[in-house]
Amino acid sequence: MNKDFLKKTVIFRSMNDDELDAALSALNSSEKKYTKDEVILHAGSITNMMGLVLEGTVRIESNDMWGNRTILSHVGEGQVFAETYAMAKDEPMLVDAVANEKCKILMLRIGSPGSCSQDPSPWRLKLTANVLDVFMRKNLMLAGRSFHTSPKSIRGRVMAYLNSVSLQNGSDEFDIPFDRQQLADYLNVERTALSKELGKMQKDGLITAKKKHFILLPHFSMPNYASQ
Repeated sequence: MNKDFLKKTVIFRSMNDDELDAALSALNSSEKKYTKDEVILHAGSITNMMGLVLEGTVRIESNDMWGNRTILSHVGEGQVFAETYAMAKDEPMLVDAVANEKCKILMLRIGSPGSCSQDPSPWRLKLTANVLDVFMRKNLMLAGRSFHTSPKSIRGRVMAYLNSVSLQNGSDEFDIPFDRQQLADYLNVERTALSKELGKMQKDGLITAKKKHFILLPHFSMPNYASQ
């Protein structure tokens, strides 16, 4: 296991080698490998384990009984998922955690908030602070998705999302983590309509797009989302 990588992740940040070893042992850590589109954690199940992505990516999605899918978030290397369910006793998952590609996951038995507060170990105190940071980041992410899906038009949603990714990357040229179907599911639009709108946006000189690679052109400007 790559300890240098783990110490750079948000969940184990600021821990030394001894603290990391103690944490991995106490959290019953175990590595698991998954193939593309394999479900890691199922909706409806109860889990006391959270996942840390070591390699690859994971998507969090909601699938209803009628076959409709909504992608809620994308989890990259060094990021975690299912931490809320792992800490909430007997709370069924409302989403699926799915391998977006071939990936390796470190599963961790995080424990309840009560168990965290009762252990004064230095690694546990650092872990608790790091988990709070994870919750904060997840709240920001969920707020961002709400912003991306609030415009009425497909173009408004695409522009809101691309602008956010551009700001996060500090560049007008970037790759997104979604393919076309996944982007459509994330924005809650039809794939055919999304592809058609992306074509129009390229024709209008707003963007260039090739698969997951996008460039926002110099005169790209955000619309008034309230009217889109």
